[in-house]
Amino acid sequence: MPKKHSPASSDAGLVAVVVYDGLSLFEYGCSVEIFGLPRPEMGDTWYRFATCAAEPGVLRGAGGIRVQADGGLELLDEAKTIIVPGWRGIDAPVPEALCLALRKAHERGARVMSICTGAFPLAAAGLLDGKSATTHWRHVAALASRYPKIQVEPDVLYVDAGNVLTSAGSTAGIDLCLHLIRRDLGPKAANHVARRLVMPPHREGGQAQYIEGPVSKRSGSPLAPLTDAVRATLGEDWSILRMAAQSAMSARSFQRHFARTLGVSPGEWLLTERMNRARELLEETDLPVENIAEQVGFGSAATLRNHFRRRLGTSPHHYRRRFNLAGGD
Repeated sequence: MPKKHSPASSDAGLVAVVVYDGLSLFEYGCSVEIFGLPRPEMGDTWYRFATCAAEPGVLRGAGGIRVQADGGLELLDEAKTIIVPGWRGIDAPVPEALCLALRKAHERGARVMSICTGAFPLAAAGLLDGKSATTHWRHVAALASRYPKIQVEPDVLYVDAGNVLTSAGSTAGIDLCLHLIRRDLGPKAANHVARRLVMPPHREGGQAQYIEGPVSKRSGSPLAPLTDAVRATLGEDWSILRMAAQSAMSARSFQRHFARTLGVSPGEWLLTERMNRARELLEETDLPVENIAEQVGFGSAATLRNHFRRRLGTSPHHYRRRFNLAGGD
């Protein structure tokens, strides 16, 4: 059962999920599964959870399910994090009371987050004006057309704009929830929840929404053995020509096939793999940054620091210190 709202304090604070008539059950369920289930192994630092009715009356979801909220919009006054699941329709009006409550919460410093078409209520409230944001790929054009002040990112899984966060389609909402846990409580907590969900603990927010098909050894794709080989030897020089040769393709055909299959260029994919491995080593070992840079293929600590600054806005030293692991820069 979800953990009910309690006035007791929590390091991670109260997560309030907005519910409404016509509720998008999958996106709502993602929020409950990640933030609302009891997790005694996390101790007192874990989130509190509440459901907040956006409107009076009976609240129904697909399939005849009815939802009984813990309270009304007044709960948003207490929330540290507010989640708006996918809205009941991109053409459905957003109640002014909800817009006002979201603005009020945001102004006092609460984080506001949407999953899928939940971006439309955030946009209606004006919280996305002047910011980067995303939604499901089917609706990015509508979001951009209706709200021209938003910098709509059509090809990402989620956007973290500080106190306003948006995600693409439904499962990208899980990625964003895990990203938030990682921000609040560190990688070990996020990895623990991901294992419970039987899913990868981290996907870069900048990854493309739509991928042609999974890459696996059973798929017959020439990319499967290549990606396995690269991950096993990240410290080696993996040029486009080498990757293409290993895949038995010309360089041009390889780059086109790679981007079509994985949704990113070979160079961007390789950089992401090296960054992910570097983060793991910073989180889990006390290896010097110079050694980590060599192991993951960046060659020098200076190059590793440069990529950390560009991608994460921090240094390897501060990243390691943030997650309470030993080591120096």
